Amino acid sequence: LNKLYLCEFCLKFMKTMKTLQRHLLKCSLRHPPADEIYRKGDLSVFEVDGGLNKTYCQNLCLLAKLFLDHKTLFFDVEPFLFYVLTKNDKKGCHFVGYFSKERFCQQRYNVSCVMVMPQHQRQGYGRFLIDFSKSSLNI
Repeated sequence: LNKLYLCEFCLKFMKTMKTLQRHLLKCSLRHPPADEIYRKGDLSVFEVDGGLNKTYCQNLCLLAKLFLDHKTLFFDVEPFLFYVLTKNDKKGCHFVGYFSKERFCQQRYNVSCVMVMPQHQRQGYGRFLIDFSKSSLNI
């Protein structure tokens, strides 16, 4: 498979552009399946619970694996919270990147994984996610 097509709203993977186009006509999501916990200008952060939105979070981890060689978590997403950064316009909340953290971590690490999509790198989003992760210790 040379190309993989992705719905940027529900993160479902597809093999062909035609399948993606059909999916987009039916997909009702226009933002991550979670509560928006931050908004400033055209940026939002959504807190996605790995236990409540398992498929979305698994797809998020599989997407990250395409860009992060060291990524090991794919399916055991229930103990994690995922903080998804989006850039918003009238069509919806477009996926930029995310970080995850363990829900109950004895060491109080603020990040388990952080990833920004390649087309959004070098624009300050990685730094934003890291800074947000530090402030989210109190969330």
